[in-house]
Amino acid sequence: MAKLTKKQKEAASKIEKNKLYSLKDAAALIKVVASAKFDESVDIAVRLGVDPRKANQMVRGVVTLPHGTGKDVKVLALVTPDKEAEALAAGADYVGLDDYLQKIKDGWTDVDVIITMPSVMGKLGPLGRILGPRGLMPNPKTGTVTMDVAKAVQEVKAGKIDFKVDKTGIVHAGIGKISFGSEQIVDNAHEIIQTLIKLKPTAAKGTYIKSIYLTSTMSPAIALDPKAV
Repeated sequence: MAKLTKKQKEAASKIEKNKLYSLKDAAALIKVVASAKFDESVDIAVRLGVDPRKANQMVRGVVTLPHGTGKDVKVLALVTPDKEAEALAAGADYVGLDDYLQKIKDGWTDVDVIITMPSVMGKLGPLGRILGPRGLMPNPKTGTVTMDVAKAVQEVKAGKIDFKVDKTGIVHAGIGKISFGSEQIVDNAHEIIQTLIKLKPTAAKGTYIKSIYLTSTMSPAIALDPKAV
């Protein structure tokens, strides 16, 4: 096991072992224990009482964080020429079609979100092996395959994120930066937790929200009390 640095030990000492914090207290504490010289990302990890191997217990959705993610999200709009001006005006960083399809085929994936139109999805199919593992394949369920390209771009730029439970039953999501106020962290975390509760599969039995942890890039995890969020 790797040895903790002096800063890591100091941060860990400020978090009470076996204590479950309220969301408000955890959001305040994470700002105290963060010690990196850069603006650390704040992440949430929620363990759900579901079996992701079963289709009727898959949890996937989208949420617009009230205060955004604090990250400059790079958006590629793969659209036909008649939609290019619309996508650019909405704030897309890259706009085009065939040239970018070739760039992706050659290995370029330097974007965070790809938004496209239903008529273009056929051209994206062969690129699934490149885009799929990176979580970049557009999906109608997350609003990234749409005719209203401008609205989709604006929502992503404003803090809309998509999430999906992993094979271990955990949903991970970035919900802000350490530079955010603690109330902003609370609001963003609360929004995604409430969205997860609304998406509870009817087939899920027993405790649904099993555990919640708040972390920043370089700090130890802070356990939340699922009943106090």
